[in-house]
Amino acid sequence: MCDTMVAITGGRVLFAKSSDRDPNEAQLLDWQPRRRHPAGAPLRCTHLTIAQARETHAVLLSRPFWMWGAEIGANEHGVVIGNEAVFTRQPYAATGLTGMDLLRLALERAATAREAVEVIGLLLERHGQGGGCGHEDRGFTYHNSFLVADPTGAFVVETAGRRWQVQAVTRAWSISNGLTLPGIAGESDLIRTAVSGCRTRRARTLAAASAASSVTDLFAALRDHGDGGDPVVGAGPGRAPRYRWHNGAMAAPCMHAGGVLAASQTTASWVAELAPGAIRHWVTATAAPCTGLFKPVRVDEPLDLGPAPTDRADARSLWWRHERLHRRVMREPAALLPRFAGERDATEARWLAAAPPPREAFAEGDRLLADWTARVTAAGGRDRRPPLVRRYWAVRARRAGLVA
Repeated sequence: MCDTMVAITGGRVLFAKSSDRDPNEAQLLDWQPRRRHPAGAPLRCTHLTIAQARETHAVLLSRPFWMWGAEIGANEHGVVIGNEAVFTRQPYAATGLTGMDLLRLALERAATAREAVEVIGLLLERHGQGGGCGHEDRGFTYHNSFLVADPTGAFVVETAGRRWQVQAVTRAWSISNGLTLPGIAGESDLIRTAVSGCRTRRARTLAAASAASSVTDLFAALRDHGDGGDPVVGAGPGRAPRYRWHNGAMAAPCMHAGGVLAASQTTASWVAELAPGAIRHWVTATAAPCTGLFKPVRVDEPLDLGPAPTDRADARSLWWRHERLHRRVMREPAALLPRFAGERDATEARWLAAAPPPREAFAEGDRLLADWTARVTAAGGRDRRPPLVRRYWAVRARRAGLVA
């Protein structure tokens, strides 16, 4: 489950997405350069082989470690895309292009947001969408919606099987696992859509996008834990997650897993500021934006972030180093988040005012992560989450080989 939002304000397009997937499904940053390809060359996507384009653009992707496609991404021309799972009454194909494949293909083949929409629609009609999209449950599948943006504007694209519909965004929009466009919304699977919690989340993300005037506003929107829960002083949005038995803390954009019917965790977050001649991207490269740090990245500046993470804990991986902080803080966020949230916010504000080179920012972020992890570890405390949630996370820790 995911949330993506866009705001067109002050001559800029502001874009934000959190990717919500299984808790141990590490997500990596993947830089791919511009390439030329032989005529008729085959391209293996996640489940399907299609014809490769003669030329592909340079892209920066945030993708689950086991997928070819990506949950979030940008290309050298300033196009950014986020996708969402949507649940419809149309049949689900056993194989096809995943929504993540469609996202990456559009970024690699399109130089504008409008072209990206056309690429998504053409490939959807030609190849269909389908195949397993889950990590813990490889049979889990869905249809997709997309927010596609560039410095000149944005579009929302929603699909049901091979059907698709597009609408230009005029001021603000958000998508959150439910169909929103009148011409296709009637295809919605009402039960699965309700379990996803998307209606509650979309109300919050649309309100946040409509009010947003800065990158900082979108950082806060992605860290939103919703209403309820314990107050968290100095932690931005100001509330700890509130867990429900059926879908954990899926009622808010900063998602935390732990439900019986559905369990999804934010595993990556991205904010982009798009203006003609001035494009900036900010990523956590970690799970849980409430405990993460947004760092600057560039499509044309690859970083060596060590071995690609998998679903096994690995201290060489930034994603898994952050998990030690994230999973400890979530035991008692009201007490532990304030121990570093103020410093995190001040660091982001300093970087927004004068962005350091990405390599320097990631190095500083790593030093801060080590310090913050030591602070919350020394603070101790007990796990105050509901018993069901504690058991859920204990199982995931064992599967990942994550020793407390």
